[in-house]
Amino acid sequence: MDEDLATSTDAGFAGLGLRPELLRALADLGYEEPTPIQREAITPLIAGHDLVGQAATGTGKTAAFALPLLQSLEAGGSDSPTALVLVPTRELAEQVSQAVHRYGRDLNVRVLPVYGGQPISRQLHVLRRGVDVVVGTPGRILDHIERETLQLDAVRTVVLDEADEMLDMGFAEDIEAILAETPTERQTVLFSATMPPRIDAIARRHLREPLRIRMGRDTSAADALPTVRQSTYLVARAHKTAALGRILDVEMPTAAIVFCRTREEVDEVTESLNGRGYRAEALHGGLSQDQRDRVMGRLRGGSTELLVATDVAARGLDVEQLTHVINYNVPSAPEAYVHRIGRVGRAGRTGAAITLAEPREQRMLKAIERLTGQRIALEKLPTVTDLRARRLDLVRTTVQDAMSADDLDRFRSVLASLTDDADLETVALAGLKLLHEANGGDVDEQEIPAIAPMREREDRGRDSRGPGSDRFDDRRPGRGRSGSGPVTRVFVGLGRRAGLRPQDLVGAIAGEAGLPARDVGAIQITDRFSLVEVPEADAERVIRALSHSTIRGRRPTVRRDRPNH
Repeated sequence: MDEDLATSTDAGFAGLGLRPELLRALADLGYEEPTPIQREAITPLIAGHDLVGQAATGTGKTAAFALPLLQSLEAGGSDSPTALVLVPTRELAEQVSQAVHRYGRDLNVRVLPVYGGQPISRQLHVLRRGVDVVVGTPGRILDHIERETLQLDAVRTVVLDEADEMLDMGFAEDIEAILAETPTERQTVLFSATMPPRIDAIARRHLREPLRIRMGRDTSAADALPTVRQSTYLVARAHKTAALGRILDVEMPTAAIVFCRTREEVDEVTESLNGRGYRAEALHGGLSQDQRDRVMGRLRGGSTELLVATDVAARGLDVEQLTHVINYNVPSAPEAYVHRIGRVGRAGRTGAAITLAEPREQRMLKAIERLTGQRIALEKLPTVTDLRARRLDLVRTTVQDAMSADDLDRFRSVLASLTDDADLETVALAGLKLLHEANGGDVDEQEIPAIAPMREREDRGRDSRGPGSDRFDDRRPGRGRSGSGPVTRVFVGLGRRAGLRPQDLVGAIAGEAGLPARDVGAIQITDRFSLVEVPEADAERVIRALSHSTIRGRRPTVRRDRPNH
């Protein structure tokens, strides 16, 4: 077995010119053959070329840039880092850092993840001792540069990972400022799931005759998801938790990830599912790395069947036995949908991707269909009758499976004593009743109201308003926000004098509080302070997160706005 693995590894990764220490690490990790992005990228990166790669989550791009980065690394040779990797989130910073450490363990590589929400004193201590590779979020990296605690003049390689995500979070100017601190004669590598014009503009400004590799949209969309069953259910917000439980009862996944937008939503859904009898675990940025590792260990070990997570916390995760990905909300960006459901379609695995959509989110589903080139089937929510039938079917299949067991003889004496007073059919029916009750018994739930698809509602609306009208209803889209609920203004004690920009606030709120950038409302920046609108339901979470974060190198005063500033 070991000889087969070594031969396969030598034929695959050794052919790319990697040093023996890296080949040993790859063999020990069980890596046998490079993925397409690794095969295309590693050799030119080792040769020193700049590179632009379009690659989605799950294609192996971390190893594609980490292995060449380690190939030429002289670990411990300098107190200042020789490689810098910029990532959009603290979760990804941890994951990339761990990957670099695993690949470079025989090289004694010194890797430091740098991100907000972690005590800066710990990062300062490690930086003073010296590091080889820094992996961090733009805001915290710039923070260290301004404090003069991170010197980048020795950097030979810069990697921009998930570049489109960093720009969406408002880090464009931070990236420009960071690159200005690195030597001009450096190798620059850029990976992005999508290639909008602004990404191409960064590549033209900062990369020198880069090699371009495209494995993103085609791989992450239609071609990568042929075995994933995609479906959506229309449900009002008030009934979403009940709908989720009912869908899970019918689908019965072996292992599933339920994606939510916020930490609070993750906790609420987790509690609800556990109350329904599922073994569900929460995974979000509020957990320590040890806690996240234990959660993932229980999921992979089978003691947990449902993982309820935010995008940030779940980025980069790959679970072999995953059968279902469930979107508790429609993702705000079509690319995010592709990244999520790609987890269940990796390596030719089959599975299901299910989305719970509120009526106002139907147009977002159309945008996803345009990106993937695939139709998302609109399904009817299971009724109480459907659920009762499913549970009876579960009883039947459970008994059928038990009938093939080879240890049934020990129950013959019990059966004989029971049939002394009752016929065999009555005994069997009583056993089936007990098994049915152990599986939840008869369903005693209210029916969930059905919602007509948007097209039907539009048609009815035109009929009622007369010819020529194409309005859907009387709602108006919010400015800068996706929801229509109440908002509140948050006071942040930093303003123009501190160099604060709107994107700094949006990036901090998205990165630290987990609030989608599209849910951030109007921003007003004065000389001394700033005001930002956020949903009322998320205000306290945003205040807590920003109060423990640094923005533009400072920890601001953050509170609810008081009028008459």
